[in-house]
Amino acid sequence: MGTRESAVSEVDLTLIHALQIAPRAGWTQLSAALGPAADTLARRWARLTARGHAWSGVLPGALVTGSPALCAAWILVECAAGTVPATAAELTEDPGTLTVHQVAGRADLVLYVARPDVAALDRYLVERLHRLPGVRATRTHVITGMYGPAIPPRLNQLSPQQLRHVRELTGRLVRTARASARPGPPDQVDRRLLLALADDGRAGVAALAQRVGTSESTVRRRLSRLETTGAVLYRTEVTPRHSGFPVWCLICADVPPDQLSTAASSVSRLRETRTVTAVTGPHNLFVCAWLNRVEQLPEYTQKLTRKVSGLRVADTVLSLRLHKLGGHVFSPDGLRERLVPPDIWGINPSA
Repeated sequence: MGTRESAVSEVDLTLIHALQIAPRAGWTQLSAALGPAADTLARRWARLTARGHAWSGVLPGALVTGSPALCAAWILVECAAGTVPATAAELTEDPGTLTVHQVAGRADLVLYVARPDVAALDRYLVERLHRLPGVRATRTHVITGMYGPAIPPRLNQLSPQQLRHVRELTGRLVRTARASARPGPPDQVDRRLLLALADDGRAGVAALAQRVGTSESTVRRRLSRLETTGAVLYRTEVTPRHSGFPVWCLICADVPPDQLSTAASSVSRLRETRTVTAVTGPHNLFVCAWLNRVEQLPEYTQKLTRKVSGLRVADTVLSLRLHKLGGHVFSPDGLRERLVPPDIWGINPSA
């Protein structure tokens, strides 16, 4: 078995779970909470990231708070026969196309796209997406509201004692975003800092200062502000095959308009749910979820209808292959390969 195919151990999953809760905790702090020596934890994490089994990064908080500072959309793409892999590979290189799934359903691809405004989204559709030779048709659903934390389902590896110790670290290391604070578009320094963290969410202040081209004190001050205002969302993730939830689906649903906010908030609390968005188009609610097996899809849709009496499932889309997730590109065997920096504000509108 090749190196990149080696199994992820239970100890590895425990470390990943801890980093999902306290993503920037030091190795010495994590050692006190988990048991193994700090250098052992550091080596394990280096091995996991090198093999593409796990990674740490960030997304700009505007992508998960429904900020007016950008325009985000789900785009369903129909491709000509035989062109789906090449079209998906082309789209993974777009900085503002954050997620690309090859799917079973009415469409061939599902994209999650973010642009600075509606005009930039229109340019992307007209000047980029519609000009690709493999694209036959698209359906764009602009996101008008986002509910719940758009984070991957967390692992369940830590013992109660370990969980308590790791959670104690979060109060000192990760600030809670103030609900009243609405971050606007980042300036050039903020943007460089966000992109450096997107590549490595655990990068130290010295390394970040070198990449951003500023002082360490500036990085500390900027990072504190970004965290406090919710402008940055840390993400420690494991490949879907090792997460316990390897199957991605998108549920297109209808909810009475006066129940939309309540229904979306309720659905977002289900363990399998990743993202809940209010959207434009024939259906007003899109629910993105990770399931532990394909056969769980009917059970999950039944959960939705039981939880929200007025919800009607109109369509289900199931991922066959993950090409890109949150800016990270995946190999055909499902391992993380690299990052396409999610520079959603500095991108070329036609790229």
